[in-house]
Amino acid sequence: MSKRIFAMTFVLALGLTAPFAAAEEKASTDAAKGPKLTLVEPLKDFGTVAKGSKLEWAFEVRNTGTTDLEIISAKPTCGCTVADFDKVIKPGKTGKLSANVDTTNFSGPIAKSVTLETNDANAPTAQVTITAIVKPFVDAYPAGFVRYNMLQGDVEKQTVLLYSEDETPLEIVKVESPQEWISVDVKKAEGADVMPKIGRVGQNQYKVDITVGGPDARVGPLAEKVKILTNSKNQPEYSISVSGVVRPTFRVEPTGVNFGEITPADTAATRTVMLRSNNLKTPENFVVTKAESGVAGVTAAVKPTANKGEYEVTLQIAKDAKVGALDGSVLIQTNDKVKPTVTIPIKGTVKTVEAAATGASK
Repeated sequence: MSKRIFAMTFVLALGLTAPFAAAEEKASTDAAKGPKLTLVEPLKDFGTVAKGSKLEWAFEVRNTGTTDLEIISAKPTCGCTVADFDKVIKPGKTGKLSANVDTTNFSGPIAKSVTLETNDANAPTAQVTITAIVKPFVDAYPAGFVRYNMLQGDVEKQTVLLYSEDETPLEIVKVESPQEWISVDVKKAEGADVMPKIGRVGQNQYKVDITVGGPDARVGPLAEKVKILTNSKNQPEYSISVSGVVRPTFRVEPTGVNFGEITPADTAATRTVMLRSNNLKTPENFVVTKAESGVAGVTAAVKPTANKGEYEVTLQIAKDAKVGALDGSVLIQTNDKVKPTVTIPIKGTVKTVEAAATGASK
């Protein structure tokens, strides 16, 4: 009896598993008949490269399947870009994916990858990788950048030391500044200026003085690069980043006034313009000396506030202002060397009390 039960159970189990086995076999067969991704060389190692080198490589992607292989997307990691790739690869053919890595912002070992999304059922995603050891044959101490936070008109100098790991004595061939108001002075370091334990022993070092500012300096964020050309065969070009911000010496709020339609008796017939120093150390050095109205019917008066370096200019519609349009400007005089005069445009329309009342009733 037990043998009979065992036999019946075995047959039942076989009947239940057979459809699944057949389905799996069919799926395997279908996959074998579809596209098949094969990466000829998924890893490209460039070895030791000079900092700033542009690494470019075309990875070979082979379709060893029986139908078209489609590369749906190629997503690079940070620091890597995809120049181009073959979107469709025929059976038995080989396509390419070109990737680039700019080593300017890297040092030491790097590994930058690109992830492929394909229509290969067995390999819907795959990855190719570029590796290298980035070595700065020419570098700067303490860093390859300088940062400024300054007022327009001020001048500030910062210094970095350029050194090299090359065997050939380092020489500066040329220096290129991105702006006229960014000056660069380079001279060979000697005596106490030579920094020990950086670069190759006995190699030349150079002091690089970067001076930013003056009346022509552009107000706003700094994002410039000073380019230094050297005789280094491994790294002939080195860039020093110039970042930070140049702030205006003072700020004006608002920069224009529109009274709208108004009568001399309205509360809105008085407006104020604030001038505030941006000098955080000595704001009291900023002085507003005078405010002159060039608009008939508008007076201007200036007075300091309780805050150092802050002034209030009051603009008032005169009681005897003539009916009509206001169109002109108020000139505010300061002791600022960069911008001694501020022009405030004035707009508006003066109406009689009767006209204003009529307009309000409509």
